[in-house]
Amino acid sequence: MISTPFVATPPPRYGGTELVVWELTLGLRDAGHDVTLFTVGRSAHQSRSLYPAPVWPPEPYHEFNHAAWAIAELHALDPAPDLIHCHIPAGLPLTPFAPAPMIYTLHHQREEQLTHFYTYHRKVQMVAVSDRQRQLLPELENIACVHHGLLPARYPLGSGGGPAVFLGRLAPEKAPHVAIDIARAAGVPLIVAGAAHWNDRAYFDREVAPRLAADGVTWIGEVGYSEKVELLGNACALLFPIDWEEPFGLVMVEAMLSGTPVLATSRGSVPEIIESGVTGWIYDEPRLLEAKLRELAAPGHSFDRSACRARARERFSRSRMVSDYVALYARTIAGREVEIAPATADRA
Repeated sequence: MISTPFVATPPPRYGGTELVVWELTLGLRDAGHDVTLFTVGRSAHQSRSLYPAPVWPPEPYHEFNHAAWAIAELHALDPAPDLIHCHIPAGLPLTPFAPAPMIYTLHHQREEQLTHFYTYHRKVQMVAVSDRQRQLLPELENIACVHHGLLPARYPLGSGGGPAVFLGRLAPEKAPHVAIDIARAAGVPLIVAGAAHWNDRAYFDREVAPRLAADGVTWIGEVGYSEKVELLGNACALLFPIDWEEPFGLVMVEAMLSGTPVLATSRGSVPEIIESGVTGWIYDEPRLLEAKLRELAAPGHSFDRSACRARARERFSRSRMVSDYVALYARTIAGREVEIAPATADRA
């Protein structure tokens, strides 16, 4: 299992890709599989690392170093690996030198240069994390789809009733400024959890920082697991007004497992993840998101948090993700083409 060299696996704070890799690694081990994890630092049990600490901000040469080192290490394993699951693009050119078949999971939105790069590696089994992500990559003909999954026990049912929450990168595509405007217009307190990356500072200074100073808005920066679980469990709603083709959006599942509904715009994977009236609501007009938030935050409002969590457990559990990947691994090892079907989570 080749994770990124940019964030530890598991991530102490920010790191959606790394969290999914960690959940998959633990789930596979629980199912009896022997998994060697390549990450950074001494961040996980039974892991190997080239770099003693995360390389941040992301830098392609370090990614290539990390991938090449991992492939070399795999050649020395005894017994040899049955399959390599790679989560970084730098591993793809190394496929001819790898000691086992490789599958590659795409964790990013469509990028033209990367899409062109991927067309040179058609023999690698590629995996999208949503059907929408797959639709936006028509050049990649043999691409499967596996929705992310989490261990439900790590996200207990919360009582709700507290402030609304925005949790994520403070980046224009995540639209925290829109979340703040919606909460303020609805008259609902908002907790903003997240930080701006180096490449989003101008946006943060222009659009987000002035709004963070407004009444009713509390910014707490990036949060770790315990803080995140408490925030989501106490929230009346998670605001997710994204303005991009989000490949998945793991925080939606974290909220739903906590029993907290998600209020989101209809972009990227959102229509695949949220079931209207059960796990959240989808609107493209801020005024409708505002009205629904005001309703959810009203005293005595009865949203069925238990039903929300139950549905999230059915569709986005770690065990379901592991089962989907194990089936894909078996077909890849056997050299058979993967049947292209909607994500299992949609068929639950």
